[in-house]
Amino acid sequence: MNPRLRVIPIYLVAVAFAVVLGTIIQTQFNLAALQALGADIGVLVRLRATGQDLLGFTPAYAAIVSLTLLLALPMAALLARLLPQWRLPLYFFAGGVGLLVAFQVANAVAPMPTLIAATRTAVGSAAMILSGAFGALLFATLMRPRS
Repeated sequence: MNPRLRVIPIYLVAVAFAVVLGTIIQTQFNLAALQALGADIGVLVRLRATGQDLLGFTPAYAAIVSLTLLLALPMAALLARLLPQWRLPLYFFAGGVGLLVAFQVANAVAPMPTLIAATRTAVGSAAMILSGAFGALLFATLMRPRS
């Protein structure tokens, strides 16, 4: 495979990883909020809701994550050339900050108070942001420079 084309499947794997992780996180945060209101939510309900969200929420979240990483990863690559010893933390940071910005923009233009319910709290936002950070870290790890 052409070394320049190698980036495409790695990018897609990183996006898929971040999207699945973020979808699972948002489902569990939403179910925890319902549980705090007194709803009885067992393991089967959690599994069914997660499966439904993997089908229903994933496309919207994939659009957010794919655009975010499309912008954040090249910025991290540029910074990593200047600071190679910080390469992995730079990618991790870029993916997380990218999603933070994406959530802020999405919430500013969404007709409802928050586009993604899990981002209503600081802890939920941090957990969702980690999905982008770990997706970017996976990308950096799989794209590691050849020695």
